[in-house]
Amino acid sequence: MGGLPIENTSTTISLSKLPKDQKSATSTMPDSKPKKKICCACPETKNLRDECIVEHGESACEKWIEAHRKCLRAEGFKV
Repeated sequence: MGGLPIENTSTTISLSKLPKDQKSATSTMPDSKPKKKICCACPETKNLRDECIVEHGESACEKWIEAHRKCLRAEGFKV
């Protein structure tokens, strides 16, 4: 009739019938995005880094800056 393939509509229908949990798991798996916002990840290293920078300046705090970056990478962020 309209020239639309039937296979595409049946695929769409079957995807729409998936439970919400399964839909979100399927959509997030390939991306492997972090579970938290970057501002909320690694609060311990963030606080140490920030306090050090305020008190001593950025150049004296490379150790804490790198520790925070390492923590963020472990959480899945690309920094």
